[in-house]
Amino acid sequence: MARTAFIGLGVMGFPMAGHLAAKGHEVTVYNRTPAKAEAWVAKHGGKSAPTPAAAADGAEFVFACVGNDDDLRMVTTGPDGAFSTLGRDAVFVDNTTASAAVAQELFAAAREHGAHFIDAPVSGGQAGAENGQLTVMCGGKEAAYARAEPVIMAFAKASRLLGPAGAGQLTKMVNQICIAGLLQGLSEGMHFAQKAGLDGEAVLEVISKGAAGSWQMENRGKTMLADQYDFGFAVDWMRKDLGICLSTANQNGASLPVTALVDQFYKDIQKLGGGRWDTSSLMRRLARSG
Repeated sequence: MARTAFIGLGVMGFPMAGHLAAKGHEVTVYNRTPAKAEAWVAKHGGKSAPTPAAAADGAEFVFACVGNDDDLRMVTTGPDGAFSTLGRDAVFVDNTTASAAVAQELFAAAREHGAHFIDAPVSGGQAGAENGQLTVMCGGKEAAYARAEPVIMAFAKASRLLGPAGAGQLTKMVNQICIAGLLQGLSEGMHFAQKAGLDGEAVLEVISKGAAGSWQMENRGKTMLADQYDFGFAVDWMRKDLGICLSTANQNGASLPVTALVDQFYKDIQKLGGGRWDTSSLMRRLARSG
């Protein structure tokens, strides 16, 4: 069992840190809002720390799941950041969905402290975090990853090293690009079925067994037909992620016409007040417009 720290106790981090504790790891948590850290300790044990630096002090593995690049810099290299106390040979595992550039930046910063950095964004949403069934996409050094993988598996069903620093974030971008296009196609298909007077659930039951089948169809198809979106992965978060994808594509020359279009569709949903709706709410946009 390892001495660990977890920084960031949002809808993902709170249960992820809980799985580390449930597996017997020693966990110290930090959250920007202290009450959230106190609630975590009351539920899972362990202890809380007043700063990221205090949380990381003495930890073998430090995990983070925060909002964006700037938040990540703040809890690592900012005032009272975790890197100021990160021990030699400690491993910092970043589960934030952020840019590949910040992953490479922090990999170099950790190395200056004699420590290691792994970018390790996750897929599976809040339900995956709560059930310990996340997929983790990692970038970094093989030796550091090999040490961290058994600890990561406390909250994951699958984890893999994809390449050097930044490779995990780039793979998460691929994941989000695929989901955006898939959800728009699923929304259009279900919208078409309704307009054609078909029994939507019957259609889903049949086509989900064929080539059109997907996780989104299995887990979101029926709720889309029922116009239910008050759960899941928020549109605001998806737009943040797609912004990273599109910015990176501008740098590497990738062409993402569908992703750019769906990003604008999500902007329309935000204008409808749906920033916290599930990403499958693309279908509600179609219903409003047609």
